[in-house]
Amino acid sequence: MSALLDSLASGFGDLPLREAAGLGPARQAALDAALQDGLPHARVEAWKYTPLRALERRPFAAAHSTAFDPALLADIPAPRIVFVNGRHDAGASDLSGLPAGVTLRPLSEVLANGSARDANFLARRFERADEVFAKVNAALATEGVVLKADATPRDATAIHLVFIGAAADSDQAWHLRHLVDLAADASLALVEHHLGSGDHRHMANGLMHVHLGQRARLSHARVQSESQGATLLTRTDAVQASGSEYRRLDLELGGGLSRHELNVAQQGTAARLHANGVLLADGRRHLDTRLGIDHAAREGQCELVWRGLGAGRSRAVFHGGILIREGADDTNAMLSNKNLLLDAGAEIDTQPVLVIHADEVQAAHGATVGQIDPTALFYLRSRGLPAEQARAMLTAAFCRETLTVIEDERARGILGARLDAALARVQAG
Repeated sequence: MSALLDSLASGFGDLPLREAAGLGPARQAALDAALQDGLPHARVEAWKYTPLRALERRPFAAAHSTAFDPALLADIPAPRIVFVNGRHDAGASDLSGLPAGVTLRPLSEVLANGSARDANFLARRFERADEVFAKVNAALATEGVVLKADATPRDATAIHLVFIGAAADSDQAWHLRHLVDLAADASLALVEHHLGSGDHRHMANGLMHVHLGQRARLSHARVQSESQGATLLTRTDAVQASGSEYRRLDLELGGGLSRHELNVAQQGTAARLHANGVLLADGRRHLDTRLGIDHAAREGQCELVWRGLGAGRSRAVFHGGILIREGADDTNAMLSNKNLLLDAGAEIDTQPVLVIHADEVQAAHGATVGQIDPTALFYLRSRGLPAEQARAMLTAAFCRETLTVIEDERARGILGARLDAALARVQAG
């Protein structure tokens, strides 16, 4: 057994709320399965590009509360809920202005109240052998976000979920489980912030379930700007009912090792997905994103626009998988993944996958890896711009086109500022 799994399993007996909502046996079964399967190795296709050997040898302590830099919250308005090293921070949270018809609670509160119905999403089982981190999450997660929305005004302010990794005297690990549930005709704007406070080498293991009812509409942004030593293993599983719309932006800007899986199942007819993202890898960062879009019903739409940057000795990995099942006729699916290599020592791997089992569909995918267009660079320099400034302008334009998927101007401004700061870091070398 690995030092990682050993250390995580050792805290199971002292886990608070372990038996809450009748989940004790399911948690034990999930932990046993994770220990039996062990960590996936490089021969497992889904983990081929995610290095786990160094992580496997590292033990982690259970997370505990610690201080963080309050300046991290300066540009994040209410309503917001804040977690520090996996613990809910009620003092830093501010739920004022929560839209009517929306409830937002920490998972620990749901479990403490013994609400089996509200916690039933925790009972989901993960059968594949390579879903070890999901099984560990199922065993150990007692904190997270439970967000539910009924009919809500479309112009309601965005809700912010803030997850801070703060420096501590030991390497810590935490496991967060979230539910975002929109009823029929509900509309919501949501922004996730994954931020670092000080240098640390903690591990965050997060799993979010997104349920969109008929004609529901969710605008969802996620920005990851963690410490350069942090490990983040996150997964989002979304299900769309008929006529629902899911607009999403993922900005991977920080961390040391970051892997995010975005799985979207369009189970209802005429569901729409527009998901954009940026992988900004510099230094020795390893950023890994896997998309799994499952069209199971007619007239579904997905548009995926992802951009990657590689600088220093970093590595960016992108897998864009689209499956159009039998009977999912009139589906329209498009994937574009373009990447820029800014330094010779960086590496970018891209793998678009399109599998079609239906007739009468429109589907296309494309991926490129290259360098900044010398013609465009020459044009800007001929207008008097220095080479570094010209390169910075072209790089920023290359990335910023993804922001258009977020319609809320205030949220888009916050996200744009974080992207610009990360780009400036890359340009500074």
